[in-house]
Amino acid sequence: MPLLSIARPWPARFVCSSVVVLGSVLGAVPVSAQEAKSPKEVYTCVDRAGRRITADRPIAECTDREQRVLDTTGTERRRIGPTLTDHERAALEERRRREALERARAAEERRRERALTARYPDEAAHQAERAQALAQVDQVSAVARQRIIDLGASRQRLNTELEFYQGDVAKAPPKLQRQFADIDQELREQQRFIDMQEQEKRRIEQRFDAELAQLRQLWAAQRAASERWAAPPAPAAKP
Repeated sequence: MPLLSIARPWPARFVCSSVVVLGSVLGAVPVSAQEAKSPKEVYTCVDRAGRRITADRPIAECTDREQRVLDTTGTERRRIGPTLTDHERAALEERRRREALERARAAEERRRERALTARYPDEAAHQAERAQALAQVDQVSAVARQRIIDLGASRQRLNTELEFYQGDVAKAPPKLQRQFADIDQELREQQRFIDMQEQEKRRIEQRFDAELAQLRQLWAAQRAASERWAAPPAPAAKP
């Protein structure tokens, strides 16, 4: 008598484990696909018709206006400006260039002001340097003035020799004439040099006057800032 093969059912725990594994595999596929399809950035804008548009790439209908770029949580990450024509782009670049130059100029001005107040902490320090600068010019001028005195003495000696020729340079020998001419030329040069030094002194005075006017404003601002920091806090109002 032939033996009948009877199919035995699989153990329950094996069936459950298989179902769990299969379900995990099948369930993971849609999640991965969803993550792959979800955009990392979202572009949004309001077009010229007033419609709010959202897309996963820059929006063609809003090239003439600003677009916001959001992340997956809806937080704004940045903004994209409107697409510019060549003329508008050139004007924008020129404006940015001027703004950069102005920022650099302002930064340089602040640096110069800090250097100025560091060099002259008060008016006495500024006046002392003014006096020193003027004294240096006076020292140089004093050398030229002494040279004029020496040349005058030399010319006086030549005048004594000229008495033999009735005081007329034209009748004097060529050598004596050249000596008179050399002295007169050097006298003029020394006087021009002294005049130039006087002009330099006036420039120094003007420069220090302009600096002093600016420094007085800077010192006043520093004192005001110090007083604000040193002032005690106002008492709290009573309830």
